[in-house]
Amino acid sequence: MKQRYRLFRRGWGTYYCEDAETGKQESLKTKVKAEAIRIIAAKNEAHYQPLMNLQIARAYMAASDPAVRSRTWQFVMDEMAKGKQGVTRERWLRGVKEKSFDSIRNQSLVETRPEQFLETMNVGTVSTNIYLRRLHNFALDMGWLLAPIIPRRKWPAIHFKIKRAITAEEHQKIIAGESNLELRAFYELLWQLGGSQSDTANLGSENVDWKNSSITYSRMKTRSPVVIRFGECVRRILEQRPGKGNLFPRVAKWRETDRAKAFMRRCRLVGVSGVSLHSYRYAWAERARSAGYPERFAQEALGHKSAAVHRAYSKNGQVRIPSLEEYEQAPSGKVIQLEIPHDTNSKTDRTAAG
Repeated sequence: MKQRYRLFRRGWGTYYCEDAETGKQESLKTKVKAEAIRIIAAKNEAHYQPLMNLQIARAYMAASDPAVRSRTWQFVMDEMAKGKQGVTRERWLRGVKEKSFDSIRNQSLVETRPEQFLETMNVGTVSTNIYLRRLHNFALDMGWLLAPIIPRRKWPAIHFKIKRAITAEEHQKIIAGESNLELRAFYELLWQLGGSQSDTANLGSENVDWKNSSITYSRMKTRSPVVIRFGECVRRILEQRPGKGNLFPRVAKWRETDRAKAFMRRCRLVGVSGVSLHSYRYAWAERARSAGYPERFAQEALGHKSAAVHRAYSKNGQVRIPSLEEYEQAPSGKVIQLEIPHDTNSKTDRTAAG
């Protein structure tokens, strides 16, 4: 095995070592040849021992898993995509096609170095960091990595762009400037229900329970059930939509990016900036918090399994806390029992604020 460190002596008698890879020279601070030889031997052994241990580990892994050397990060990307469906799968495939992943795409998992990951994240975006974490954790869970490439606490922090809710004034500008009746109704329903753009766009007449004044659907992203009651304003919107099939036939056929572009184009025309279709979910959460709507009800209405996620959505809601006397006397403080079907096989008694 070729030695990395080479021993030589300067004219004044002091021994030095030279790194064969970097060319860096360093004094061994001794003029005794025997001591210098021992120091060089120790430096070479310290360098090659980790490499030797890694080679041994790879040999054991190759015996039990013949594909260990041929498994690349593109393979991990493809395997993760198999467990995703619908728009989530499309979003994943679109995300891992980023050019920032090209540097590791065909890199063997067991030969990947931490600096390669760091460089990938440096040239990428926030989503690069997120997707790379998921790939890394998936490979670890599947036993395809010998050890974490980057320790959990050493990953670069994720800094999201500031997201905000759309205001009532901005929403009215968008509605007033939208001449397409289907898109106008679509934006109105987003404001009233706070659903995601894909969930709302794919609502059909079968999701509407006119008798109980409720809309029931499963979130496309998490498959979690959502049951939300509606009032007169939503009823008027729904009455103007088709009685059979999709409520928004044209919008339902569009891709997420198409709906987003149409919305951004409308925003530019009416002078609204800094918002997206997802801002309607933030707006609904903030309105619910400001109105004193119980958090557990708002969380279910938005389909949030995590209370922490819901609080992140509603954190900017302005709350005016009434006195206990006012709350007891106000009709809105009363709670009524509602029987809302959770699925086709059972019914669960729920409470909702009146």
